[in-house]
Parts: sequence; C-alpha cells; structure tokens
Amino acid sequence: MRKKKNQAERLAALPNLMRFSTDCLRYDVIPGGESLDFGSVFGNRNPVWMEIGCGKGKFAVETAKRNPEVNIFAVEKTDKAVLSACESALRENAANLIFANINAEYLPRYIPAESVERLYLNFSCPYPKHGYENKRLTNPFFLKIYADFLKPGGRLCQKTDNMHFFEYSLEQLSACGWKIENVSLDLHNSGFEGNITTEYEEKFLAQGMPIYRLEAVRPG
Repeated sequence: MRKKKNQAERLAALPNLMRFSTDCLRYDVIPGGESLDFGSVFGNRNPVWMEIGCGKGKFAVETAKRNPEVNIFAVEKTDKAVLSACESALRENAANLIFANINAEYLPRYIPAESVERLYLNFSCPYPKHGYENKRLTNPFFLKIYADFLKPGGRLCQKTDNMHFFEYSLEQLSACGWKIENVSLDLHNSGFEGNITTEYEEKFLAQGMPIYRLEAVRPG
C-alpha cells in the first residue's frame, strides 16, 4: 500500500486508534508498561474479541456491527492499513471497535492476563521460508502469548489460504496443548454458518482457492 495523503494528520485525528511507540515504552492513552483496562478503553465490561492483523478492517468492522454486545480490539502493525480500517469503522459507526497500531510480539506488555474471550488470525502472512518460522503467528512463541491473555476456554480462530501454513498451525497448536476443533479444509463448501469474509478471502475465493479454517481452545 502506498502512503496515504495527509497520513500522519489523519492518524492523529482518529478517536478509535491507540498508537504505540516503536520502542513500546509509551503510547498516547495509558503510560507505558501498564496493562490496558478494557473497561476504561471501551466504557463497559462487555466480552472482548481480538483480531491480530486486521488489515483494512473489513472483518473487524463487520464483526463489530453483527455483535454489538461484544467489544472488538483489532491489532494492525501497518500504519497505512490501520488508517483505512479506522476510517471505515468511523463511517460504519462501529462504536464497539478499537484499533491498536502495534506488532503482535509487544502485546504482552499491554494486554491483561485472561482478558480476551476470542482471538482471530485471518490470513496471516505464512512466511514460507524456514528461516522466517519465528515470524509465523502460530509459532509457539506467539501461542504462549495468546494462551496468557485468553480466558480459560478462550478460542483461537484461524483462516488461511495456505495449505502448508495451515498444516504447520495444526502441528504447533497440537504440540502446545491446544484442543483443536471445527477443522475445515474448504470453508465455503462446508456448510459453516456466520462466516465473515476478509479482503484477502474474497480475492482468493474469486480465484477458486479453498479456504482453510480451524478453532482451538486455550490449553489449561
């Protein structure tokens, strides 16, 4: 994505965006190093669902609109993408949706333990080269992060178009003690109800590619 016109000014004006500093020592809502209080952030104590890698926000916005009784916390590291996502949420009046501009590896500094009910990983970069395995969002390093902030019984929901990444995710989740459920090797021909598509998903569907999906329950 190209840099957007007046990007810095538009980002600074967004009321539904938390911008974390690159060193993660501070950000503009709560002093650095302190855990978020989702009740203060959202103004209520509704359940929290999180999406990591929300891109331009199609999934997050639609999920928020369909589930007004739930708070959606959408994470995106790329400025250009999160700007589009935030502005889309404002246009759609998705009041229960807050974005965070941060890399996933820094989330443990800010997300309280056992505070999130559901986590979505939609079309994360598969990083196919072996040397980049530690960047995959279903690597054991990240699975430990998720297990810490998910509530007991909390669920991770993954969708991807990449068969090898999906197989890798199944292997790592199983090895780390997650209970795997509702595995689909062709989501859109599986009878699954309530699916919300992402921008990437619609692109892959147009190309006739199968979509892989799983759910996994937090260990312990």
